[in-house]
Amino acid sequence: MGRIKNDEALKRREFLQLILGSSVGLFLSPAQAFMRTTGQKETELKVLALGFDGMDPNLVNRYLKEGKLPYFQKLAASGSFLPLQSSLPPQSPVAWANFINGTDPGGHAIFDFVHRDPKNYLPIFSASESLPSEHNLKLGKLIVPISGGEIRNLRQGRAFWQILEDYDIPSTIFKIPSNYPPVETKQKTLSGMGTPDLKGYYGLFNYYTNEYKTVTEEYGGGGRVHDVYVIGNRVEARIPGPNNPFKEGHPETYVNFKVFLDPVNPVAKIQYQDQEFILREKEWSDWKKIRFEFIPTQSVSGICLFYLKELRPKFKLYVSPINIDPAEPALPISTPESYARELARKFGPFFTKGLPADTAALENDILDEKEFLYQDDLIYQESMAMLEEELKNFHSGLLFYYFSNTDQRQHMFFRLIDRNHPAYDENLAKEFGQVIENTYREMDKALQLAMEKVDRRTLIIVMSDHGFCPFRRGFNLNTWLLRNGYHYLRPGLRPEEVTLFQTTDWARTRAYGVGLNALYLNLKGREAQGIVSPEEKGALLKELASKLEQVTDPLTGERVILKAYLSQEVFRGPYVSEAPDIILGFNRNYRISWNSPLGNFPREIIESNPQKWSGDHMAAPGLIPGILLANEPARLQDPALEDITAGILSAFAVKIPPEITGRPAFGKPD
Repeated sequence: MGRIKNDEALKRREFLQLILGSSVGLFLSPAQAFMRTTGQKETELKVLALGFDGMDPNLVNRYLKEGKLPYFQKLAASGSFLPLQSSLPPQSPVAWANFINGTDPGGHAIFDFVHRDPKNYLPIFSASESLPSEHNLKLGKLIVPISGGEIRNLRQGRAFWQILEDYDIPSTIFKIPSNYPPVETKQKTLSGMGTPDLKGYYGLFNYYTNEYKTVTEEYGGGGRVHDVYVIGNRVEARIPGPNNPFKEGHPETYVNFKVFLDPVNPVAKIQYQDQEFILREKEWSDWKKIRFEFIPTQSVSGICLFYLKELRPKFKLYVSPINIDPAEPALPISTPESYARELARKFGPFFTKGLPADTAALENDILDEKEFLYQDDLIYQESMAMLEEELKNFHSGLLFYYFSNTDQRQHMFFRLIDRNHPAYDENLAKEFGQVIENTYREMDKALQLAMEKVDRRTLIIVMSDHGFCPFRRGFNLNTWLLRNGYHYLRPGLRPEEVTLFQTTDWARTRAYGVGLNALYLNLKGREAQGIVSPEEKGALLKELASKLEQVTDPLTGERVILKAYLSQEVFRGPYVSEAPDIILGFNRNYRISWNSPLGNFPREIIESNPQKWSGDHMAAPGLIPGILLANEPARLQDPALEDITAGILSAFAVKIPPEITGRPAFGKPD
C-alpha cells in the first residue's frame, strides 16, 4: 500500500493553529516576447515569483530606510514597490487561494482556516478532506480495503498553473499554500501549507520526560507528553504513528525505541528498528527514517528529528512531528509523484509538513526561543539550497517559490518588538528582539540569490499574502453572542466549561461563531436545526453587523471590530452561498480569542493574550496589506492578490479566463 487514503485522522483533526539595481529590469516587454512564443515550451520571457508569507509593508519600509534590505531597494528602484491588497479575511489559506485562482473567496470556496459542517455545527478543516474507502472486506479483526479512499483538495476552480499548462507554458510551484493535495497537473508542484504530518495532524510533536509537564491541546496539532522512567540508565518508550486502516477500530500504530544514558558523560544512544545513533545533550539529530507497520506486508515511512534537550537531572527528549518521507510519500505531496522523490535524491530528507516550524513546541515551553530558531533556521537553509537548485533549472516559463519563515517568526516574536504586548519581556527582547528584522534580512539574501541567478529576460515579483500586527487582546465571539441574546445554552455546565457547542439550545439560537473571522446564522433550511427564516436573514445580519462594529474594549476604549462584512455584499462567484454570513474585520491589536473558534464560551468577552503567539493577521484587510515589488512598473496603484494572477497570465500573453476577477498588475495602463 503506497499511499494512505483513508486515514480518518485527517478528517477529524486537521487544523492549523494556529502570515532594489535597475539593470535587472532590462528585458523585452511581454507583448514583444510572447507575440512570437505563445504555446512554445521555451518562453522568451520568464516569471519568477518569490512568496514571503506575512511580510509587512510597514516593516519593509522601516528596514529600507535603515539600509538593511539592499536587494529589496534595488528591485524597487528598477520597477515598483506597493502595498498589496490581501484577501477578506486576510488568512494565509484564503489569501494564497485568491492568488492561485485569481478570484475572491466566492470563486474558490476557502473562507477561513476552519469551516463548519451545517449538519452538526462542528468545525471542519477548510482546505482538504479525507474520504474513507467505500468498500472493505472484514476478516475477523482485520479490515482489507477493496477500493481506495480519497484525499480531496477543497479549493474550487482552476489554478493559474493549470491555465498556463493549457498553453504549454512550463511552471514549477514550490510549496504554495492551499494546494494540498496538489491539484492534477503535469506541472511540477510541491504542496505547502495544509500538508499534514504522517499522522494526519497539522503537526504533532512528542516529548519524553520524567518531569511533570503538560501541553495545551490544539485542534489538529500541538504535542504529546510521554511520562518515562530512567531505570538502570535506560529509557524505553514508543513513538506513535498513523492509525491502522487494516485493523478494526483503526488503532494507532507505534514504534518502540530505547535510550541508553552514559552514566558519566552527557551523552545518550538512541535505538529503534535498524537505527542507532548518539546524541550529546543540547544536540539535534539529522533526519531519521521511521517505518510504521500496518500488517506484515504493508507499512509506511516517515522522517523525524530528535533533540536531546536534557539528560540530567531530568530526562527531556523532543521528537519532531513525523513528516511524510519525500523519498517514499505515503500521502500525495507533489506532481508528478516523482518530483518529491527527485528532490529527496538530491537533498536527502526534507521538511514536508505544510508549516514546518514547531510553534506549538515553543508555545508550550518544550523548545525555548533559541532551540525554536535553530530548528527554523534548518528550514530556511533547506529552502535556500532548494531555491538555488530550482534557479539552476529555471530556463523557461514560471517559477513560484515560497518561504514560511517570515510568517511563523512574526507570529512568535512580535511580543518582543511591541512593548505594549502582555507577553513583552525586556530580557528576552534584548536577546531576541532582532529576530523579525534578521528574518527580513534573510529574505533579502534570498532575493539576492534570485537576482544574481536569473537573466535579464526575467520578470521578478516579490509578494506577500498579508501584513502583520500585534495580537494583544482576544474577542470571544460566542460569549458575546451568548450575552447579547443571540445564542442560548441548556442548563447543566457552566458556559466556560462548554466546548464544541455541546449544550447549545439550537431551538433558540440564532447565530454562532466557528473559525477565526466567521459568524454564521442558524438558518432554516441550511443548518440542521435552523430557526432563522430567509425573510429574517437580512435584517438580522445588519443588526449583528451594526452591534459588532460598536463593541469597544473597556481596557483601551478602542473598537474591537473595525468592520463586520456581509458576505453577500463583498464576495462574488459560484460559492458565495457557502460563505460565513459575516466576516469579522478586527481592529489592529485584536483577533478572535483562542477558545471561541471551536464553539467555546470563555468567561470574558475580551481578554488579554499572554501567549508567545503574539503577532497575527486577522484584522480588516486594509490595515494589514501585503507587499508587491517587481522589476517592472506596476500599472495599478492599488493592486490586489488577484491582479498578480492576471498580471502573470498577461505577461505570457495568455487570455485571461472570465472567472478571474483580477486586472493585470503589470504593463502600460489602459
